Amino acid sequence: MSDSSQPREALGERYHTRGVYYKSAEVYTSNATEQSHAQFSTSVPLLQQCCFLLCSSKKAKAAALSLLPILTWLPSYPVKQYLLSDVVSGLSTGVVQLPQGLAYAMLAAVPPVYGLYSSFYPVLLYTFFGTSRHISVGTFAVISLMIGGVVVREAPDSMFYVLPANGTNMSAVLDVEARDARRVQVAVVLTTLVGIIQIVFGLLRFGFVAIYLTEPLVRGFTTAAAFHVVISQLKYLLGVETQRFSGPLSAVYSVKAVLSKITTTNVTTLLLGLSCLVFLYVIKHLNERYKKKLPIPIPGEIIVVIVSTGVSYGLSLSDDYSVAIVGKIPTGLLPPAAPLFSLLPSLVTDSFAVAIVGFSMGISLAKIFALKHGYSVDGNQELIALGLCNFISSFFQTFAITCSMSRSLVQESTGGKTQIAGLLASLMVLLVVVAIGFVFQPLPQTALAAIIMVNLLGMFKQFRDIPSLWRTSKIELAIWLVAYVASLLLGLDYGLLVAISFAILTVIYRTQSPKSSILGHVSSTGLYYDVDDYEEAAEYEGIKVFHSNSSIYFANSDLYVNTLKEKTGVNPVHIQAVRKAQKKLKEKTNSNHSSPLKVCAKVSQPFSSSLPGCLLSVNTAGYVDCKYTV
Repeated sequence: MSDSSQPREALGERYHTRGVYYKSAEVYTSNATEQSHAQFSTSVPLLQQCCFLLCSSKKAKAAALSLLPILTWLPSYPVKQYLLSDVVSGLSTGVVQLPQGLAYAMLAAVPPVYGLYSSFYPVLLYTFFGTSRHISVGTFAVISLMIGGVVVREAPDSMFYVLPANGTNMSAVLDVEARDARRVQVAVVLTTLVGIIQIVFGLLRFGFVAIYLTEPLVRGFTTAAAFHVVISQLKYLLGVETQRFSGPLSAVYSVKAVLSKITTTNVTTLLLGLSCLVFLYVIKHLNERYKKKLPIPIPGEIIVVIVSTGVSYGLSLSDDYSVAIVGKIPTGLLPPAAPLFSLLPSLVTDSFAVAIVGFSMGISLAKIFALKHGYSVDGNQELIALGLCNFISSFFQTFAITCSMSRSLVQESTGGKTQIAGLLASLMVLLVVVAIGFVFQPLPQTALAAIIMVNLLGMFKQFRDIPSLWRTSKIELAIWLVAYVASLLLGLDYGLLVAISFAILTVIYRTQSPKSSILGHVSSTGLYYDVDDYEEAAEYEGIKVFHSNSSIYFANSDLYVNTLKEKTGVNPVHIQAVRKAQKKLKEKTNSNHSSPLKVCAKVSQPFSSSLPGCLLSVNTAGYVDCKYTV
């Protein structure tokens, strides 16, 4: 340097001393940063901002496209490339959707025709508001069972026993029509509230809440739900009449009730149900084994419905053999009607559970198909779409819906390209409701029970998660088991609450007990690994690389300090003492030297200080050198 009097600490100055290059830089504080770098002005009046948002045509167009995603893809819909595939997929999905709508209405404890309504209106609406091209919305076993539990709790059989008007000595008779009417009211109000909750969550951008429903939690929960569904269908398969239970230990009470009536099993019903079970299982196995060779899956469900309906009608199974059938299916659609809002207070908690589970099932499948086919789905718009489907449809006497795994796989595997496939499937259901619904009146309930049970086989395969989770993560295995056991014993509503609470506790535990390690360098690479787990990882002499997999906050700070001391020997208390000593020495040197002091990284002629583990020195130029030794 030509001018030795120039301070070395001048900003941006580079200088050379004894072959070593130094570069000094300004240390910014938060106040200096805010003063040096201008921020965007937020002084625009609120009224002006609102006017801009309301009056801007671009904003209005973006809002319309966001609320109605169909406007983004329908104008450019490639008819020649997509239409035939969507037609085939829609017809195939509709063939599956029809019997499932009838069957899942039994789970929801409402007459079967309401399952058809729930398979038409929401699917039609999702075409306009949904962002996924491949999922099939409509009735779903888990959601239907949750609704059924609420419906039975609010409108149990015991409320509708009446004495016959023609005699006082006869026992009370169950008024089925009054009971079903009340249960429909409860299901409709619950659906309205579910829709409102999902719409509000979507508008508030709460789509991210699905991340707290981890995959082990959802899979354990749905496995328990599958057990609840199978148990609820045993009485239809055996042809016995039992009370339907809800709440904690409902599964135990249901099994006990069925076993107590097993001697009254209807043999004809049982044989027909078992035949349907075996046939559907074989068809499902063939579809999975030859799915690459079959142009479309074999429609086992509709075959069972048609054949069992024909057998029931031809042999008069209901009159001659006391086989329970679907019964009257009114032709046509019901006019819109307002829900009975007086029931809302008792359904708030249940509606949150149904809304969250329904959204989590839908968004998880939507993301899987979107990743597979190379497009994106909007979680917040999916919340709004499901909310609108539930809310608007509830005025037409439907119950809550979500995405179905089995139908979505059918829609995707048969070549579905867009939401047009779901639209065509809903039109097939409309045709049945308007024109030929009466054909399915002799359909045996045991055939519907068989359809439900076979469709749940995929959920029971989730028990395979246990060995893999045992090898990978004990905490996620605990979440799976808690979700399963709690949902099985306490019911789906309380079980879900317990599972989510436990999952949140595991998050707290993981952040409070982070995994820490000493990292070593793998030679000839830029990789660093735990020296306890990898033999090739070696530490640099005099350097400790300490790694913790969690951020530091008040709950884990003490554990972090103790682990740091244990693994490295570094005591933060000593470091703080060294810093204080440096500060005092710097102040003392400043009073004796006109040139500023600088803390260097290099030790020059160190001497031992009174502080343990610390070497301090002052070089001839008046600079303080410090090295903390382990």
